[in-house]
Amino acid sequence: MRTNQAPLERFFILFLPWGLSFLFKGDPVLSYFIAWLGSFLIFWLTLSGWVKPIPADRSTAGQLMRPIFLVQIIFAGYMACTSIFYFMDVMGYENFVKPGYILVDQEKLLLTAQCQRYYCLGHASLVLGMLIFMDYPAKKIYQVDTQKLANLLMLFAMISFPVSILFLRIPGLSQFYYQFNSLSFIAGTLALAFAIPLKKIGNTLVCIGFYCFNFYQSLISGFKEPIIVSVMVLGIFLYPSYKKAVTFTFIPLLLLLFIFLPTYNRVFRQNAWAGNSNASEASQLALDATLNNDIEGDDSNWSFLVNRLSEIDMFTRFVQSTPKQVDYYGFTLLKQSGTAIIPRIFWPYKPITEEMIMERVYNAGVINRFSNVSAKPAFIVDAYLSGGALGIILCLFAYGAIAQLIALQAEKLFGGYILGTALIFSGLFQIMWRGLSFEFLINSVFWSYITMLIIHKILTATHILQKV
Repeated sequence: MRTNQAPLERFFILFLPWGLSFLFKGDPVLSYFIAWLGSFLIFWLTLSGWVKPIPADRSTAGQLMRPIFLVQIIFAGYMACTSIFYFMDVMGYENFVKPGYILVDQEKLLLTAQCQRYYCLGHASLVLGMLIFMDYPAKKIYQVDTQKLANLLMLFAMISFPVSILFLRIPGLSQFYYQFNSLSFIAGTLALAFAIPLKKIGNTLVCIGFYCFNFYQSLISGFKEPIIVSVMVLGIFLYPSYKKAVTFTFIPLLLLLFIFLPTYNRVFRQNAWAGNSNASEASQLALDATLNNDIEGDDSNWSFLVNRLSEIDMFTRFVQSTPKQVDYYGFTLLKQSGTAIIPRIFWPYKPITEEMIMERVYNAGVINRFSNVSAKPAFIVDAYLSGGALGIILCLFAYGAIAQLIALQAEKLFGGYILGTALIFSGLFQIMWRGLSFEFLINSVFWSYITMLIIHKILTATHILQKV
C-alpha cells in the first residue's frame, strides 16, 4: 500500500507556529517561545503521521533512517531546538540560574526572537518538501538476496575503507575520501547490527573490531560530532531488534556524551592541536580531565550549550547586517556552488571554497578579516542571505524535497530500505543530516549522487543486484 496523500490544509498547519510567532513579534520573549515550541509541534505533527501518514511498508522502528525521521530530527533539531540555552543567556541566566536583576540587551533579544522565527519557518518548509515527495514503498527496479545481506554489508565496510584512503592520497580528489569513509562506517555499523541478532560470531567479532576502530578515530579527531554520530547510529540500527535495551542504554549514553564531551574536546585540542603531545596521549589526558570533572575555562559546559551547541549567535549577526549594510546575494551563492562542484584535479587553480564562503562572513562583520578563525554559515543562514524569508522558504523546501527524492531513488536502485536508505543514502549523503554552507553541501550532494550511480553499476555488473 502506497503512502496516502494528505489533505492540503494540513500542510498549511505546519506554518501556523511561524505565523503566530510573527503576529506577536512585538513581544520578543513570547514570540521566541511560540517559534521554539512550534518546532516541537511540527515534529509531533509529522512524526505521528497527522499531516501525512507514515509509510506503512515497514514498522516505524524499521524506517528511522528515512529523511522524515533522521534528517528532520538531526537537521531541524540542531537548527531550531538548541537555541534555548542562548536565549536563557540573553535573558541573564548562567548555569540555569539568574543572578538577581540583570539588564537585558533588548536589541539582542529582538534579533534572537527574529532568528528563531526564521528557524521555525525553515523547519516547516523543510518538512513540506519531504512530505510532498514522500511516496512509499518505492517501486523496486532491482533486488538483492536478503540471505546475503549480513556478509554484503561487512564486505562494503572492508572495501570502502581502503578506497577512502586511496582518494585521500590522490591530489584534488580528497573530497571522495569523506564519502567512502562515511560509507565504510555506516556499512560496518549496520553489519554489526545485523550480525548480533543473527548470532554470527565471526561477523560479530570482525564488526565489533571495525566499530571500535572507527570509534577510536572519532575520539582522536578533536570533534564532538563523529563521537555522537557513531553512538547514535549504532543505537538506531539495533533499535528494531532490541527496543528496550537501546532505549535504556543509548539515550542516557548520548546525554552523558553531551555533558562530558565539551571538557574532553577542550583538553584534547589544547594538547594535540598545540603539538604538546600525540593523539593517544592527548586522548588519555582528556579522558582523565573529563572523569575528574575539570571544566574550568571558557569552554565550560554552559559556554558550550550557549555558544557552540547552537549557531544562533552567528545568525543574529548576519540578520543584523543583511540587508541593512550588505544586500541580499540573490543567486550568487548558487553560482559559486556550481564552481565548487568542479574537482580540483581538473581545475588546479579553482578558487578555494572556504575562502569564497568566508568572504560573506567578513562582509557581515561576524569575525575580523585578519583573525585566524573559521566561521562558516549554516544552510539556513545562506538561504536567508540569498533572499530573506522567501529565500528560507524556497531553499529549505528544496532541501527537504531533494533529500526525500534521493532516498527514494536509492531504494529503487538498491532493492529497498536496507541497502538503499540505511546504507547508501545514510553513508553517502550524511552531510544532509546537518547541512553546511551552500558550496560545501551542493558539491558533496552532487558527487555523492554520481558515486551512488557508480556503485549501482558495479553491483549490477557483479550480479549482486538483479533486476526485479
